[in-house]
Amino acid sequence: MVRAFRLDLLLKLGIAVLLGGAIGLEREIAGKPAGLRTNILICIGAALLTDVSMRIGYVDGTRVGDPARLAAQIVSGVGFIGAGTILHMEGSVTGLTSAATIWVVAAIGITVGAGFYVEALGAGLLVALVLAGLGNIEYRLRRARRAAACTIRTRPNTPLEELRKVLEANGVIIESVQIFDHPDDRTFELKLSGPARQFEVITDTLLKRDEVYGVHVG
Repeated sequence: MVRAFRLDLLLKLGIAVLLGGAIGLEREIAGKPAGLRTNILICIGAALLTDVSMRIGYVDGTRVGDPARLAAQIVSGVGFIGAGTILHMEGSVTGLTSAATIWVVAAIGITVGAGFYVEALGAGLLVALVLAGLGNIEYRLRRARRAAACTIRTRPNTPLEELRKVLEANGVIIESVQIFDHPDDRTFELKLSGPARQFEVITDTLLKRDEVYGVHVG
């Protein structure tokens, strides 16, 4: 009966639903684009394809193919879905965690499909703990203030106050400044302090201004 109705495959798909759903639920609560249904479907699909890849290579009880080939295509193919969740806007990149989650959910599905249930359950638990437990820590770290050296190259005679307005509007303060004038440009050597996440924002914002030639934050 187990072989006829493929109860072993049903067990695999059931575990895939549970693990993909547990991870997807956290993403859904967080309001991410790849939520509950997306993660469940990816995990089920990866588990199903892995199970098929382990059986499709047999002819009359003899293996004639490599079962890892189909699983390898899952890993690369799911990258297209992950890429669709990554966005670049206003000097910051969003969706990287969602893309990574999709990738690891596919990996969990492959592990389930291969029959390694303990490993899959352990990985699913760890992923859920990382997503649910470390989000607040990551948020606090990105909002923590840090100091950084910044070099801004501009048109000749560009006033410091114009740059100061842009920086302070984004929560970044100039601690010290040195100005070097050259025939073709003016270079500002600044020491800045502000939230870590804002340094990416100010770089993009400054580069959009016509008088700014280049920005380097180190």
